[in-house]
Amino acid sequence: MLLSIEGLLLLCIGFFIVATLYSSVGFGGGSSYLALLTLFLVSFFAIRSIALVCNLVVVSGSTFLYFKHGHARLKDFLPFVLTSIPMAFIGASFRLKEEVFFIILGSALIVSSIFLAWQTFSTKSNDEAKAYPKYFSYLIGGGIGLLSGLVGIGGGVFLAPILNHLNWDKSIKIAALASFFILVNSISGLGGLIWGNTLELPWIETLVLAITVFLGGQLGIRISLKKLSAKGIKRTTAILVFAVGLRVLLVNGLSLF
Repeated sequence: MLLSIEGLLLLCIGFFIVATLYSSVGFGGGSSYLALLTLFLVSFFAIRSIALVCNLVVVSGSTFLYFKHGHARLKDFLPFVLTSIPMAFIGASFRLKEEVFFIILGSALIVSSIFLAWQTFSTKSNDEAKAYPKYFSYLIGGGIGLLSGLVGIGGGVFLAPILNHLNWDKSIKIAALASFFILVNSISGLGGLIWGNTLELPWIETLVLAITVFLGGQLGIRISLKKLSAKGIKRTTAILVFAVGLRVLLVNGLSLF
């Protein structure tokens, strides 16, 4: 066991809150899991692995409920994941140097928080979806898939704000796509870690945290499906992700403090 009981308990509290907040807007919480884990663990292989497993647990339940309630159609989502799956696998298979990993992670968290905050202040409506060329979905999916694999998240925190800003479709459908996107990229990312021999899962911590995020995720997705406004949740999450991303970049990546 890598963590003390007190440390694991603190992580469980943080992971439960993250899973509840993120799943309510269609995300898995991977970016914040990574940020929290950097405060307790030194092995970034373990950090990436645990975050992907927890991501997978949360979005599996969310994706099932989105499809069950008719908010998701596989044919609309396939173009995004056909390119994201191999690119996430490739990204996860890279054996990055520790400082490079934390620089990419910190930068990705900061960018994702800005996109998330930007979305909440947007005055655009998603009532009328805009048509985009077919290659748009493939390019967006592949690019985000590669970044997701590199830093160990599913990528929904990047995908959803972009699609909402571009009026790709209704918010609930974008949330469903983000959840499905995270699901397949997390599976692909885990495959990449296994292929690159960088999968590191401390089983006690992983099991406890997986159970924790499952409970939080089930709570959050039910909040979402009841159409509770998520704007305040998104803004709070954006602030938290930005703060932790800045710390990861400056302290773990650039070693400025």
